[in-house]
Amino acid sequence: MGVNLSKGQRVTLDKTMNLALVGLGWDTNKYDGGKDFDLDVSAFLLGANGKVKGDNDFIFYNNLKSRGDAVIHTGDNLTGAGDGDDEVILINFSKVPPDVEKIAITVTIYDAVNRVQNFGQVSNSYVRVASRANDTDMVGVESIRYDLVEDYSVETAVVVCEIYKHGSDWKFNALGSGYKGGLDALCRDYGVSV
Repeated sequence: MGVNLSKGQRVTLDKTMNLALVGLGWDTNKYDGGKDFDLDVSAFLLGANGKVKGDNDFIFYNNLKSRGDAVIHTGDNLTGAGDGDDEVILINFSKVPPDVEKIAITVTIYDAVNRVQNFGQVSNSYVRVASRANDTDMVGVESIRYDLVEDYSVETAVVVCEIYKHGSDWKFNALGSGYKGGLDALCRDYGVSV
């Protein structure tokens, strides 16, 4: 059982964690919108300036691998059905390029404006970080869990957490920062061409 964090808390990752699994899960509240929810997880590999070096440092359902395979998205879950992690990001810290200072993990609602959807209609959201024993371990041993309990009534994107360098350590910051404007707004803020 890992450490449970609240919004704003930071913790240093175990120095022995070389292979990490970042799992995100959620449920949707029942509402009368008539359209399915499709939540999408993304990772932004950021330099010291808080921006991506290039568009290939934006990992999402259409670009599943970063430079050198340091960060890998395991695929898009279109429904979020079932228990456990809905989408997963894998990190190999030994392969993270030296110019990457921070990895921002985000969740957005696909086509939220047209579907009239926001994160106020999403519940039981969490992010967990687990240490993987090897490349085939897709569960890992959970070391950190952050349950998002905020009520995001108008937001269509959330920066869930950041994993960042601090000296020779990697740290986890439980952010839970809501955004209007969805994935486009995040991309603009992080320097991705849209």
